[in-house]
Amino acid sequence: MGTDADLLAVVPLDTERAKDSAVTGAKAAHLARAAVEGLPVLPGFALVPAGRAKGAPTGVEALRRAWSELTGEGGRPLVVRSSSAHEDTEDSSMAGRFASVLDVGGWEEFTDAVRTVLESARRVQVLHPPEGRHTDPLDGMAVLVQPMLRAVTGGVMFGADPVEGREDRILVSAVSGGPDRLVDGSTQGVRYQLSRSGRRLGSEPAEPRSARLLGRRETTSLARLARRTQRVFGRPQDMEFGFDAEGRLWLFQARPITAMAVRPPRGARLLGPGPVAETFPGVLQPLEEDLWVAPMSHGLTLALDIAGAAPRRKLRTLPLVSTVGGRAAADLRLLGAVRSAHPLRDFINPAPGARRVMAAWRVGRLRSALPLLALDLMADVDRHLADFPAPRQMLGGQLLDAVAWGRTVLSSLHAQESLAGALLPSGAGATGAGEALAVLAEGRAQGLGDGQLLVRHPVLLSLLPPTLGDRGALPETTVAAGVPHGVGALPVREGLRLRIRWVQEMQVGMVRELGARLRVDDGAVGMSRLLLLRWSELTGAADGGGLPPDLAERLPRPDVPALPAAFQLADGHPVARILDGRGRTGAGQGAGGGIGTGVAWDGHGDRPERAVLVVSALDPALAPLLPGLAGLVAETGSVLSHLAVLAREYRVPTAVGVPDAPDRFPPGTDLWVDGGTGAVEKSGERSAPETPASRKGAAA
Repeated sequence: MGTDADLLAVVPLDTERAKDSAVTGAKAAHLARAAVEGLPVLPGFALVPAGRAKGAPTGVEALRRAWSELTGEGGRPLVVRSSSAHEDTEDSSMAGRFASVLDVGGWEEFTDAVRTVLESARRVQVLHPPEGRHTDPLDGMAVLVQPMLRAVTGGVMFGADPVEGREDRILVSAVSGGPDRLVDGSTQGVRYQLSRSGRRLGSEPAEPRSARLLGRRETTSLARLARRTQRVFGRPQDMEFGFDAEGRLWLFQARPITAMAVRPPRGARLLGPGPVAETFPGVLQPLEEDLWVAPMSHGLTLALDIAGAAPRRKLRTLPLVSTVGGRAAADLRLLGAVRSAHPLRDFINPAPGARRVMAAWRVGRLRSALPLLALDLMADVDRHLADFPAPRQMLGGQLLDAVAWGRTVLSSLHAQESLAGALLPSGAGATGAGEALAVLAEGRAQGLGDGQLLVRHPVLLSLLPPTLGDRGALPETTVAAGVPHGVGALPVREGLRLRIRWVQEMQVGMVRELGARLRVDDGAVGMSRLLLLRWSELTGAADGGGLPPDLAERLPRPDVPALPAAFQLADGHPVARILDGRGRTGAGQGAGGGIGTGVAWDGHGDRPERAVLVVSALDPALAPLLPGLAGLVAETGSVLSHLAVLAREYRVPTAVGVPDAPDRFPPGTDLWVDGGTGAVEKSGERSAPETPASRKGAAA
């Protein structure tokens, strides 16, 4: 190595100094610590900058002596790996980013391998995902040298399930031979899920009992190693291992599990957008949430309470409808969208039976009274809406009163609309959207624009979701949609739904006027800032209390991907749940990262704005492409491979083992990726809740 060797010091792994990651790098330090604690670690040494290990032997002779002792008289081959201060940490694994050289023979080959590892640090830009800080990769680099073990079976073991966030499970991916073919993403291997004692809970793909890659003795040994390693380091570890020809288990690497998913707490509610996505299909800003989601939640709660369809104790403690990342979601169990989690317990519980008797009595009375009550409510709403002057003609207090009245009446409208949908016949099947499409077809034939149509026919609002931002355009329909019959011909439920939309639009006009009148630094607040307020903040500002001091720093909620059909919350983040116990067609294995939508990209040519990288294998060389990806889909590879680990750290939704992914999802395909379940679907084919604009109705 020439003068390079004079700059390197030799630190054996069995010395106290080797346990210091600031000296030998995290990888070597972890192995040194494991060896001291009696874990099965191969001997070896670390090469570090001489100034970092004062008093340690340096120079060519010291290096050659350490090499000779490790290779022995038989000249056994070595493995030369990186051990950087930036890899194998709690925040960033840098998995597979630096070079490793296996099966290194003589002295010249050894010195070349050391040079290769050090050179790999110069080619890698270290980026810490949480903070986005760039660091010099040579800072803290060391070289780890150990004997090359000819493993019969090897692989990767996680002492916890990083995708599910479960510490009562151990995940193992195993292959014939060493673990290098697994971690580089070229081989998928066999994935095992083990209990803490090593009992096999499942394997994928399924193996015949007579040809299992890992038998009971091996899984028990692995579980014991996982438990011992967790005791040494104080938390579950990400490990590489190998079994030699004599069946002995060796630990090649141990590092903290990064990007560990948070598991929903026991008994967490089952939520989903299905029942409410038709009304609120997009992301809602804070003021929109307070104006519209809160009244909907209160109204649906009233409906369930009146009908006796849910225990009052539950209804009082939990919001029936809420938002996650600005997207509306409802409690699926309370709304009856899914079966109870405890059907047997509910069957033998006398309380539901008593509730059903009371509900039957109430429902009988409601069914006869509801149409008249609904007609009275709709007439009252129409009268109030007609009596409101134009917003610019109203005083500020009157504007606030109108918005507040809207919040109150929306609760009543939602309650009666829910009851009408459950108790009353749908009539001829006419819908507000169907009536609107018929009106739209006539209006388009007359050459009328969107503004003229909406002023003349407010029924067209049923085709547009409510928003305090820019209103969308009406559909460009040229299909014959029947003859419009007028709003009075709609069934009770559809009439109530239409009034909900009219009240929301009234509130939009009043809030816009308030935004124009509220002043900050001699300028109007404007809607872009106003919709970032909560309702209580808006009323306080209008009453002279001033706007929140941090309003200028608040940012609009981003357009996050659609929520899973069913999910539970873990630290505020949705964790998808499959209700029918079956995966989606063509799904792979979820490797974490959440949910993402974007455009398929193969890594070549111009990168789309929201790119979903679709590849054949999880090649670690793809790591520089990870920041900013909307998703990662691989045909092969393990959820425990290096690139999958890095993708979780960068919070990239990742699915691996997706059959024929590059052929099924060519560049330019709009994709939806669920890193929790492994589902990958073309956006246009994904089953989604019906939206107002897509509903045709019988009149269409």
